[in-house]
Amino acid sequence: MIQQSSVLKWLLSDDNPSVKYFTLVDMLDEPVDSSKARKARAAILTSPLVCGLFKGQKADGGFGVHPYHKWTGAHWRLVSLVELGIPKGEKRALAAAQEVLGWLTGESHKRNIRLINGRIRRCASQEGNALFVCCRLGLANDARVRYLAESLIEWQWPDGGWNCDKNPQACHSSFYESITPLRGLIEYHRLTGDKNVLRGIEKASELFLRHRLYKSQRTGDVIDPEWLKLHYPIFWHYDILHGLRVLSMLGPLKDRRMKEALDHLERKRLADGGWKSDGRYYWAPPGKKVSNVEVVNWERGGPNRMLTLNALRVLKASGRLTIP
Repeated sequence: MIQQSSVLKWLLSDDNPSVKYFTLVDMLDEPVDSSKARKARAAILTSPLVCGLFKGQKADGGFGVHPYHKWTGAHWRLVSLVELGIPKGEKRALAAAQEVLGWLTGESHKRNIRLINGRIRRCASQEGNALFVCCRLGLANDARVRYLAESLIEWQWPDGGWNCDKNPQACHSSFYESITPLRGLIEYHRLTGDKNVLRGIEKASELFLRHRLYKSQRTGDVIDPEWLKLHYPIFWHYDILHGLRVLSMLGPLKDRRMKEALDHLERKRLADGGWKSDGRYYWAPPGKKVSNVEVVNWERGGPNRMLTLNALRVLKASGRLTIP
């Protein structure tokens, strides 16, 4: 039998202040201005993960590589830093965001945007992640951030998503290229109330719901078995937990088309009450002489705090979890 109190005690340990803070405010409904929440959040900036992600930052705000360099560039570091709950307006993060915005709104990048057979073929996850990050850092009113949001709406495909496939015959959106733009647009709309963005959010959300988050709309088959496995960090990839987590940003998960994905997520819970990464690791530990080396060491092998936190957030939003 799962002991909910044991799982929460694990998440509330001081080992990971970010997880502790979000467990307090998201799971236990602790007011963000309470002494407990303030103390936990104050510890985030000096935590090993956050210090590791800021390590090596240069005077220009970057990290000595292209912003999109996997996984050491500013683009990727900022996604992780924001997910870990660094405060809005954090100066080092703002400096890194300037480099990312300079890249995504620069003329060189714009020249690579292609209109093929009536559709913009773009890796929109780049703009989506940057939009999400910049909104969380307090930059929603920056003209370059508005440009990212407006571009995503302009590039949206008829079925509600985005795709970078340059094959002229490709006419179906990619889940990989659609989930991060959806997350970015949700965050942008939350701060600005932009009605045009809201219409784009509704179209993109429907794309995932029509497919029950992981199934072919035509045959009902699983689109990719890897989507039924869990991963953290997710980077630009997709799985059902990431899909559910993004949709939960819109409010309670009540749509009946989410049921199968939620059922599957519940079945993946470990006997001790946590969840673990059981899919491909998209990152290699620091010091390895391979590609996709991370700058920090996320949890491998056993229960994963961030995965467990996100799974509990989703189950709470769906009404399937009661915290005593």
